[in-house]
Amino acid sequence: MPVLPGTAGATSIVREIGALAAWSVTSAKPGNGVELLRDGSTDTYWQSDGAQPHLVNIQFPKRVDLSELHVYLDFKSDESYTPSRLAVRVGSTHHDLKDVCIVELREPTGWVVVPLAATQASKQLRAFHVQVAVLANHQNGRDTHMRQVLVYGPANSATPGLRDAGMFDSLEFKCYSTMR
Repeated sequence: MPVLPGTAGATSIVREIGALAAWSVTSAKPGNGVELLRDGSTDTYWQSDGAQPHLVNIQFPKRVDLSELHVYLDFKSDESYTPSRLAVRVGSTHHDLKDVCIVELREPTGWVVVPLAATQASKQLRAFHVQVAVLANHQNGRDTHMRQVLVYGPANSATPGLRDAGMFDSLEFKCYSTMR
């Protein structure tokens, strides 16, 4: 089984933030639902069921910094089900999404890395909602297969929770750090 990006090595400039989001798709064949995009296995896949474009919606509860999008595709196994053209859209809600990049693929096998931070010249790309749209498949296929999708943000951005409040290292907090 191939190693998922970001799972090997201790130090990284990005971290996977997909677990913070709610994931949905426009359609799915029974037994090949959205949960297979996040199961950690490149042997399973989400399969769409319906007309194009096929959409994967990733909704975060708060605005996040985005660095990269990784999509695992396997043309050798999936043939006409493999996407040949992807659009990545970001916004605050489903109604204000804007294309940040369109990716043309030629018989991809393995991880396709879509850099998102480089698409915005001014500063870090931030959004509540990320959408991956399959605009076309190889050999004019109708339905699509995606094996894994990972979303990465910068490793140095704050994670929600207690880290936002600091390290509790002031003298006032230290005096209550132990119990008798």
